[in-house]
Amino acid sequence: MLSNFPLMALALIAYNGIAFGMAGTAGGDIWVSELFSITMPTGGVWRLDMGDAILSGSLLLLFIEILKATRIGRLSIIDHLLSTLVLILFVVEFLLVPVAATSTFFLIMLMVAVDVMAGFSVSIRSATRDVSLGDGGGL
Repeated sequence: MLSNFPLMALALIAYNGIAFGMAGTAGGDIWVSELFSITMPTGGVWRLDMGDAILSGSLLLLFIEILKATRIGRLSIIDHLLSTLVLILFVVEFLLVPVAATSTFFLIMLMVAVDVMAGFSVSIRSATRDVSLGDGGGL
């Protein structure tokens, strides 16, 4: 049953943990706070901030969710329903919670929507392959 846990819920938990945990910190928007920077061989500086890090982690979770969507069976329906519930939580939070009104949150919510659509699409596509139409004749 743990394999049916919607991993994108971890992105919601991580976002809320960071947003509410650091909401009172000084220095402006927490999503643009630099985590680290690396000087590249060309002399350019690659900078990773908090928003980029959570988006990168969410993309990895989305990849795993899409791989999970290729499973077939009765439990996959539960997985799709839980993913849909996570999407509903994202939409409600985006609309009603001020700290969720960011581009970072919107992009994660978009990833969750892709997860839900991909899950249902893969399931429908694999179900149509399982359906065999008779030739109309007997033996």
